[in-house]
Amino acid sequence: MKTSVIDLGLQPSNLELTQALATAFSQVEPSLVIINTTGSSGVNKKVELSTEAISKSAELANAAVGAKLGDIWSLLLPTNHIAGLNVLARAIKLGTEVVGVEARADFTAIVPTQLHRALTEDLKLLEHLQNCKAVLVGGAAVDGSLLEAAKSKAITLFTTYGMTETSGGCVYNNVALPGVLVELTDSGLIKIKGPTLASGYQDQEALWLENFLDGWFITSDLGEIKDGKIFVVGRADDVIISGGENISLAAIESELVRNFPEVNFLATSVPDAEWGQKLCLLSDINIDQVKISSVLQNKFGRASVPKEFLVVKEIPLIGIGKPDRVKASALIINAQR
Repeated sequence: MKTSVIDLGLQPSNLELTQALATAFSQVEPSLVIINTTGSSGVNKKVELSTEAISKSAELANAAVGAKLGDIWSLLLPTNHIAGLNVLARAIKLGTEVVGVEARADFTAIVPTQLHRALTEDLKLLEHLQNCKAVLVGGAAVDGSLLEAAKSKAITLFTTYGMTETSGGCVYNNVALPGVLVELTDSGLIKIKGPTLASGYQDQEALWLENFLDGWFITSDLGEIKDGKIFVVGRADDVIISGGENISLAAIESELVRNFPEVNFLATSVPDAEWGQKLCLLSDINIDQVKISSVLQNKFGRASVPKEFLVVKEIPLIGIGKPDRVKASALIINAQR
């Protein structure tokens, strides 16, 4: 039987996508979903996911949060990304249709940016999340202060970790879902194996082989495993060397969010003759640069003081929540001209 292809790049409607997934899940015909994604390195990829992998991911997610037939998921994410597609898949498995933020739902999935907005300005979204039995949050790292704030507002959160290549979240609250194996490479990178893995990259076999070895998908995330729990400690490409010092961009952002929760930050770097890589900082509102510098110097030392500051209307993101450091660097360079 010929495999049909569902290309999200063609922007099918939610109804068309739901019908195609429902047909594939019923095993009337085998299908392959093509999802465009971009990593923080700026490389565009077309990930090939079997509907069997997406179906398994949906079953595992529903089981993890205790969802039963008839329960409702709300769709608050675009369906051209794996996170939004997964919400449709979970609803299909429960025999229900998705709703929006204006309706009551049992479960939903969001990115950290949405959680931040719910806790600071969007009262409708806050109420919606509070009424859910469980809220999945993933797509990017979630700061601990944000998790504490959500808990204080009676939001039941499940942090998720995964990527398009793993059919989205496959680690919930730092624990791998049943059937998913997570280990570390010798260099500390997280590698994942299991029934939700992608089949490959469309027309990019060499790139896939760089990341897929003996049934394992090798991520770009550095991790630790303690007592069976998986912790992401940063990305291999998030560490820069400035003036001979190693600086974790993620650690910079985490410390700033902890001290200045009302501001969104993005740390990046640009080439520099003096420093090699010059640490730069974007924010979405005006900030006290002296205070920012003092906080970072006291925590990490002088090398972690930004050399450039830039205020932007919105922090550049890839897809639905990951920081776009490539675009951020370009904004810094353009501002210097």
